[in-house]
Amino acid sequence: MSGILPTRQVEKPWGKDALPAPFSAPAGQRIGEIWFEPPEALSQLLVKYIFTSEKLSVQVHPSDEQTLAAGLGRQGKEECWLVIDAEPDASLGIGLCEPMGPEAMHRAALDGSIEQLMAWHDVSPGDFFYIPAGTIHAIGPGISLIEVQQNSDITYRLFDYGRPRELHLEEGIAVARGERFDPRLRKRVEASGSTTLVDGPLFRLDQVTATPDARIAERYQGPLLVIPRDATALVAGEEVAPGKCALALDLGAVTFARQGTYLIAQPCRA
Repeated sequence: MSGILPTRQVEKPWGKDALPAPFSAPAGQRIGEIWFEPPEALSQLLVKYIFTSEKLSVQVHPSDEQTLAAGLGRQGKEECWLVIDAEPDASLGIGLCEPMGPEAMHRAALDGSIEQLMAWHDVSPGDFFYIPAGTIHAIGPGISLIEVQQNSDITYRLFDYGRPRELHLEEGIAVARGERFDPRLRKRVEASGSTTLVDGPLFRLDQVTATPDARIAERYQGPLLVIPRDATALVAGEEVAPGKCALALDLGAVTFARQGTYLIAQPCRA
């Protein structure tokens, strides 16, 4: 059934007590994530907003092939980030500065030098990154972003700045790619205008301004997620404001504002 997805605000010690519009944090709370409960029709995708005041752990996610081989089912996690707000000098750690083998990676994770060996990318609103499974990554402080990902909760932490949380060195290093980030997976996205951000193989994601053109409409068959950025959309007649996410049974059930900008997303396979 179409409609606005249930929203969860998640407190995190690294979250923010002042969030960018249209969000606000309850008094005395530091909100790190706002995420939308995946609908049954599109259970493969999870959409989140992430807000950071501190560095998140250095981590890595496995692929579907790796989790299937480990007997965990199809639980891989590829994700992408669209930066919507960033303080001066904010950065994202994605990939390594130089290729690294498993033994060197293990040593670097144990002594914490892996943080300095990562490639840290300065960011501002409109920067977009696709993060393949196996990519070593971390989100720095002072960033707000939209994350669209495979709906999996498997995260292997390699380093956590001495915080009292479990690390997963053996599992993480077994699935990690000790390599540089492919610069072709980074894009600059203007505040308005239509552009394809991801086109498979696991999911598709587009930014659209006003009604999607024929090329985009042809690609989006069946149920999809609608994420308003700066204007309300109508999904089956229901208003969906910025800061919300809704399931539409098809693109024809969505009415976009003439000057509004939105993200739309859909898995590429069942």
